[in-house]
Amino acid sequence: MGKVGRVLGAALLIAMGTTGRAGADSAPPLWAGSWEAAPSGTAPAVPGAVFRNVVHLSVGGSAVRVRISNRLGGAPLRLGAVTVALRQGTGADAVPGSMRGVTFGGAGTAVVPVGQDLVSDPVPLAVPAAADLLVSVETPGDSGPATYHRVALQTSYLAEHGAGRAADEAGAAYTRTTGNWYYVAGVDVRGTARGSVVAFGDSLTDGNGSSFGTNHRWPDRLAERLRSYRIGVLNAGISGNRLLLDSTGGPGALNRLDADGLTRAGVRTLVVLEGINDIKGTPEATDPGDFVRAYRTIVARAHTHGIRVVGATLTPYAGFSGYTDAREAVRQRVNALIRTGQVFDAYVDFDAVVRDPEQPARIRPAYDPGDHLHFNDAGMRALAAAVRLVDLL
Repeated sequence: MGKVGRVLGAALLIAMGTTGRAGADSAPPLWAGSWEAAPSGTAPAVPGAVFRNVVHLSVGGSAVRVRISNRLGGAPLRLGAVTVALRQGTGADAVPGSMRGVTFGGAGTAVVPVGQDLVSDPVPLAVPAAADLLVSVETPGDSGPATYHRVALQTSYLAEHGAGRAADEAGAAYTRTTGNWYYVAGVDVRGTARGSVVAFGDSLTDGNGSSFGTNHRWPDRLAERLRSYRIGVLNAGISGNRLLLDSTGGPGALNRLDADGLTRAGVRTLVVLEGINDIKGTPEATDPGDFVRAYRTIVARAHTHGIRVVGATLTPYAGFSGYTDAREAVRQRVNALIRTGQVFDAYVDFDAVVRDPEQPARIRPAYDPGDHLHFNDAGMRALAAAVRLVDLL
């Protein structure tokens, strides 16, 4: 196991709420996950800056808590002020009166050890479902490479000389923009939510191909369907991620499963769409049995937390540069095994929904953003619509 695997083996400094399905309908969990960004790599730190991350909640509540990550960093992360606020409009401004300071163990500053996450104290702030939340993180010194999520598909903001600016309601000091999420890896809410679903996967789940800044990834669309059921949706997709190996797309699925999926607050179901990068990547995976063994490992580990697992068939990609007929044969065999119903607790046939009936190795043209691998907004909506809610509730 490489450095990434060892890092993810470290104990997380998290004060978790109730996890799992047991009693979920009769006694809602105290805390439920409302938003997630799985750490995917590191970027250069900006000492003295404040990153104002814009995150889109799936379910609301009467209080929030945030998860700050130094999981992939190389030195202890020193936090200055951290704040949360409801976003006003489409920029970096906060709704007047909604700004709240965030504490960790009662203190307004904290240090996050290498390889770990830190979950904040509860912050009294009423947040509605589908709200944009501003999570501002001040890094007063150079703590080394910053743990971040690379493909946010969302504009966030940076105050380069930001000392004392984390609590600004006005966004005037936030003169730089970024398409990444820095340090923040999750937001939980306390209230009437009945739990959360984790969408666990690669760039198809991360949202590549969907419109920037619109929250049109398939997990976002699934969150819309689940909102009336008071179920949150957490997006644990990482672009380039692999099922069987660590990669430039971050820690492999099995290495990050606990941190990104199983130990999040109030999780009741995991939806897994993972494996196409193993088929088309280098080194390529050619044995369908390896996929099934990895999937069953995910299921077994999820069951120890009382979590149900819904698996998704792997979607077409003919026309993409990594496509070969031999690799397509592997995809078909993996999908055939998933469709037996003996791998996951349930499955959703994404392949059947998005493939071109005339050329089944290709995506329907109406769903293809042009790269023949990912999905546009219409394709993302079709994926979300294919998930049976009865498998999640």
